[in-house]
Amino acid sequence: MDPALTSLLAASIAFVGSHVALSHPLRAPLAARLGEKGFLGLYSLVSLAAFAWMIVAFRAAYGSGAPAWNGQTDLAWAVASGLTWVALVLFLGSLKGNPATPATPAEQVAEARVTGVYAVTRHPMMWGFALWAVAHILVMPTPRSLILAGAILILALLGAHLQDRKKEALQGMAWKGWEARTSYWPRWSRLPSAGWRLWAAALILWLAITWLHRPGNGFVAGIWRWL
Repeated sequence: MDPALTSLLAASIAFVGSHVALSHPLRAPLAARLGEKGFLGLYSLVSLAAFAWMIVAFRAAYGSGAPAWNGQTDLAWAVASGLTWVALVLFLGSLKGNPATPATPAEQVAEARVTGVYAVTRHPMMWGFALWAVAHILVMPTPRSLILAGAILILALLGAHLQDRKKEALQGMAWKGWEARTSYWPRWSRLPSAGWRLWAAALILWLAITWLHRPGNGFVAGIWRWL
């Protein structure tokens, strides 16, 4: 394997592995020794270091290997554009009233209402990341993109599953009740329940982000591809 791709693969494994390890088997013992704030500081430091390694390795792997298929078709770009817009709807919707945040007590989880993006899935942020990864794999199936986006996809979906198991252990029936009222797998037919304001906000942000692809990455994305 190309050395640059080897470095990217190692960085991606470190990124996913450190997230899983620190969020689950190592969290309790490290938090007991370092305190909650100390643990969060360590978690943030390790995550940022692994992510920075991924980005540096990704840029170094430019031109390493041919695409697995032709992703530069209008259909592929149209599908990817739609997926990233939906991803932003899920992500933005997850920033308010998320029962999965560490600070949310079990009593509040038990009373949580299934509205907005939570009518689609109880893990809207994770599924937002997953859709982002799928969109980038679809149009940029180069070895470096498959590794990086694949790592994000695995972390998002595996992380959501492991979060359910952890919350069940910590919050018992409160979280199991939330699971019973919601779904891990997205119910795509309920996307309209996110509300037009959220869709509009996501559209504005999507237009800005895709426009920034030109100066930031040297190529156009989203609707700007056809304008």
